[in-house]
Amino acid sequence: MGLLSELKLAVPWGHIAAKAWGSAQGPPVLCLHGWLDNANSFDRLIPLLPQDFHYVAMDFGGHGLSSHYSPGLPYYHQNFVSEIRRVAAALKWNRFSLMGHSFGGTVGGMFSCIFPEMVDKLILLDASPFALDSNELEHLLTYRRRAIEHTLQVEASQKPSRVVSPAEMLQGFLKNNSHVGEECGELLLQRGATRVAAGLVLNRDRRIARPEHSFEFISRELFAHGIRRLQARVLLIKALQGYCNVRRENDADREPLLFMLATLRSTLTERFQFVEVPGNHYVHMNEPHHVAGVISAFLQSSGPQPGCS
Repeated sequence: MGLLSELKLAVPWGHIAAKAWGSAQGPPVLCLHGWLDNANSFDRLIPLLPQDFHYVAMDFGGHGLSSHYSPGLPYYHQNFVSEIRRVAAALKWNRFSLMGHSFGGTVGGMFSCIFPEMVDKLILLDASPFALDSNELEHLLTYRRRAIEHTLQVEASQKPSRVVSPAEMLQGFLKNNSHVGEECGELLLQRGATRVAAGLVLNRDRRIARPEHSFEFISRELFAHGIRRLQARVLLIKALQGYCNVRRENDADREPLLFMLATLRSTLTERFQFVEVPGNHYVHMNEPHHVAGVISAFLQSSGPQPGCS
């Protein structure tokens, strides 16, 4: 399936960049990348999916080829959620499906609960529909403080973006993204960096630091309330060597994951499907064939599938 077009959708602070595949007349699927990634995250998966759908992968603000937020405006979770609504309005989509990897799944999950009538199917790739505060409660105010201080530091520094060689940038990227293979790292950097005379500079806004600075951590009560509002059918694909949690030192703690699964199962019943696949957090890029069949069947299915949860 060939790339249909590159898109630039106008927003008050500039534009949101996106790329589209498939039939423009087909059922729409909006694809949401993970933290510090970009729309190229789906380049290897989408060609393996049903060709009669219309796939649009967007770059969140401050990522990829999208404009950076205006000076002084923070990159909070709610802002990324509102970007989905803006993109849907620009594309004139009233109802569509969402496919989100990692942070993109968490943004898509919140959107699906705030605008439940707009989302037909929600596909979560090694992601939770919300960020639970289970292990984070004692850190929440610290995260808020660090986010504000980091933004002020970046604004005050006025340092130009660092220029590095392509090889150095790739090595730095892979060092910070241990789950990404070299080939996939190069693919993400194609859209995530710009070539200048002396080398490459990263495109992303330097105000974006750690994901916990932006995450909207919610209580279990609010999680359960949000899931009750969902109208979408949900497919959650869990990578066996993926992440259970936001903070890596908590990866081994499966209790929040088990709570999330139990809530989704009991609330959505036959509208929820859970599948575990071999691979790590970037299985949709590294080994897209491990997830393509499950996603294709889910997209093409027309009604609830009893017994799949």
